[in-house]
Amino acid sequence: MANSDDPLLDQLAVQAQSGDRRAFGELMRRLLNPVMALTYRMTGDRDAASDLAQETFLTAWKEIAQYRAEGPVRSWVWKIAANRSLNYIESRSTRTRLESNNAPSEIVTEQTPDTQLEQEELRLGMLIFMATLPPQQRLAFDLRFYQQLPFEEISQVMGRALGTVKTLYREAVAKLRTHAQTSGWRS
Repeated sequence: MANSDDPLLDQLAVQAQSGDRRAFGELMRRLLNPVMALTYRMTGDRDAASDLAQETFLTAWKEIAQYRAEGPVRSWVWKIAANRSLNYIESRSTRTRLESNNAPSEIVTEQTPDTQLEQEELRLGMLIFMATLPPQQRLAFDLRFYQQLPFEEISQVMGRALGTVKTLYREAVAKLRTHAQTSGWRS
């Protein structure tokens, strides 16, 4: 989410706090794709990610009156999504199988079949890698690598100390390097 959208998102949150359903709908529309991406990468399951995103926005609507603008509203929504995802992972008794037909589609560009195959293999490899990380590392890695949040904001989202967040991310990156080497990924 671009930083230029933050003031608008925060303004929509203030309007939603006063009961403006349209403002909340617009807020939801703007944050839906990033929330879906986060929940998908956390769970590896498209259906679960969709359910978790819906639960995230339902919770956000129910609790919007309690939202305090101590940080960007997107961080507050991502914190709800992260907690939902972590709870889902903890409650699930067996690891969800990652299936290629459940993978989200990427932006379509003209590519050769070889390039498309390499990108698909890399995307699936990243999903498999993400599934190997402990949930807290997975969340820290996702928020930093994919969402490109600053560590301070990740700390707020996760409710963890800044040093802990940096350590979780650093450990995830080290594991990614090892995974890339053992998987034969090219640099």
